[in-house]
Amino acid sequence: MTTPTTPPSPPARGRRRAPSRIGRAASRAAALQRPRVLLALLLLLALTCVMLLDGYLRAEVGGDERVRTGASASDVPDDVLDGGPILTFPGGQATTVSVPDKTIVLTFDDGPDPTWTPQVLDILDEYDVPGTFFLVGSMISRHPGIVRDLVEQGNEVGVHTFTHVDLSYQSEARVTREIEQTQLALAGAAGITTTLFRAPYSSETNAIDDYSWPVYQNLGEDGYTSVFIDTDSDDWKRPGVSKIVEWATPEDDEGASVLFHDAGGERSQTIAALPKYIEKMKAKGYTFTTVSGAMADQQQQEQQEEQQQQQSQQPGGGRQPEQSGGGLQAAHHKATGATLYEGKALVAAVAVAEWTVPALSVGLVIVGVAVMGRFAMMLVLARRHHRQRNRHRFSWGPPVTGPVSVVVPAYNEKECIEATLRSLARSTHPVEIIVVDDGSTDGTAEIAESLGLPGVRVVRQANAGKPAALNNGVRHARYDIVVMMDGDTVFEPDTVRHLVQPFADPAVGAVAGNAKVGNRRTLIGAWQHIEYVMGFNLDRRMYDLLRCMPTIPGAIGAFRREAVLQAGGMSDDTLAEDTDITIALHRAGWRVVYEEHARAWTEAPGSLGQLWSQRYRWSYGTMQALWKHRRSLTDKGPSGRFGRVGMPLVVLFQVVTPVFAPLIDVFTVYSMVFVDFRAALLAWLAVLGVQLVCAAYAFRLDREKYRYLLMMPLQQLAYRQMMYLVLIHSCVTALTGGRLRWQKLKRTGEVGTPAGNG
Repeated sequence: MTTPTTPPSPPARGRRRAPSRIGRAASRAAALQRPRVLLALLLLLALTCVMLLDGYLRAEVGGDERVRTGASASDVPDDVLDGGPILTFPGGQATTVSVPDKTIVLTFDDGPDPTWTPQVLDILDEYDVPGTFFLVGSMISRHPGIVRDLVEQGNEVGVHTFTHVDLSYQSEARVTREIEQTQLALAGAAGITTTLFRAPYSSETNAIDDYSWPVYQNLGEDGYTSVFIDTDSDDWKRPGVSKIVEWATPEDDEGASVLFHDAGGERSQTIAALPKYIEKMKAKGYTFTTVSGAMADQQQQEQQEEQQQQQSQQPGGGRQPEQSGGGLQAAHHKATGATLYEGKALVAAVAVAEWTVPALSVGLVIVGVAVMGRFAMMLVLARRHHRQRNRHRFSWGPPVTGPVSVVVPAYNEKECIEATLRSLARSTHPVEIIVVDDGSTDGTAEIAESLGLPGVRVVRQANAGKPAALNNGVRHARYDIVVMMDGDTVFEPDTVRHLVQPFADPAVGAVAGNAKVGNRRTLIGAWQHIEYVMGFNLDRRMYDLLRCMPTIPGAIGAFRREAVLQAGGMSDDTLAEDTDITIALHRAGWRVVYEEHARAWTEAPGSLGQLWSQRYRWSYGTMQALWKHRRSLTDKGPSGRFGRVGMPLVVLFQVVTPVFAPLIDVFTVYSMVFVDFRAALLAWLAVLGVQLVCAAYAFRLDREKYRYLLMMPLQQLAYRQMMYLVLIHSCVTALTGGRLRWQKLKRTGEVGTPAGNG
């Protein structure tokens, strides 16, 4: 054993050494991590809020389709039941107002609708007729432009709740919320509020029951005027244009509040009937007004009658009747202050939801197709790869029997280094072992030297990171083939022999081995075991056949020394030096292959925190490597081939699809809670079934025990969500900038011998 370089002498006592550049960079990176994690969580929270808002607007969240019928009306005053269609509570006393004779109050419910409401407005404008529109708050917030046009045209608006629910079933808090949210939507859309109200599913005043009466009383105390109908066109039944006109016509020249609908379904018959109805009523001498106009006319008529009576009692005396003010839109009030700005915020939030959720739905379809396409590709190509490489006649060429160099970068690996080196010493292929101690402080180098194993050299260097340690090992290597492994990894006796056989093909520049999770007895270890077998190794079979392998795992990989030096060595430009060098070899024209029989047993992270750190480094490093080699997209030759084949596949399958894959889970949970639990559950189980099929096939190819697949449903519910957060965290880091250094995971050394495979 030799030690070509010696560690630097310690600083003199009493003097504090200034932090190194690496230390300062690590401190800055650590300081940035918490805000980035919070930002990633905030992005998920924002997505959830947008979906809940969209569901609320569509009555999927908080929807209530119950409609009360046949209830008693014993508590409702007879004057109200027999009174006019306009109900007010001046001084707390219930009072009804009738529409004056020969007067029509055209009312429209359930809008605004982007298809039908503009057509109704065009008809009203053509005939110079005003209307009163009772608007649903969720529709107002989705179509604010229509509401602005409606108000500017001179029509009147009223509240028809926010989600069109029967208020007789709702709590006082829900009723208040329905009204206030609709007022906010009106404020944001048209800059107004209104005192008019019509309850969903209401009709004439004689239909008020003991359950709805308290609702009208409470709203009346708050200053609202509840509006009912005298005549119902029943246009929602689509009985035909002539029937709609007939049913909407009042009898005996009486005035009437008439109900039409400008939303809530297919309204072509309403659009066709409305002009005919207006022409008919004008021909009969009727005038058209709004609710406020009818109330003003009725008030003026009563004042005139009262004045005439006074004049008859006192000839020549009395005062002239007062003219009511406010006109056809007297119920409108200008929105100001917090109401106005909260309303604008609501409309803006709804606009975001209206664009975001459909876009996410399209993304969901794309992700679903990509996920299923990936599974199909993996199954087909993995089967082809397995059959091709396991044929009796398959050979890379003449057997590779010459010695190779094995480089083991190590930083504080005292728990694992002995098992690693002893496994290499049992290799059936001749090897030289180079342990590069990267400034360990736990005696790793001393342990390696004390073992006295033949062919082991220890090279010491100041702490400079894993890429520098690997490059140092390559410089000290004596042989043309260099095997690289981690200091916590254990090789089987035949691993090196299998790993180097592809180098019989002179076009092969690097070989990826089959990394296995050794500490799979824990729940986290079992989840990673499933991921390694299905996600990593099955992927590598596919990429091998497509000749675009993106990553040679740090736990087990072999390189031509010539190829590594040609690519400039292991770079520290990214956190994923293994991905970086692999892409560089592709661009240089070397072939990278996968050798399934070369197995290495590695110690996977044993805690969620360590797992997060490792996967964060992997995913962020992969993004860095892809960005570094982005010019391959436009290159020619081998570099261009990887750029136009391998790069899109890696971006699609390792970045885009995983980033948007949470949409599947988010939409699934959303559908289970608010839409159709059974259908959503069956869809989720179907996707899980496809994944189980792929995983079972991957386990069969690797001859693994199937019992670990029992943990796969739980893995989908917990482990996968964490991986999503890690990837989102990485994307946030990539967008905000930041650098990390080689991170050290806590080791237990429990992977002393290969775990048993089935």
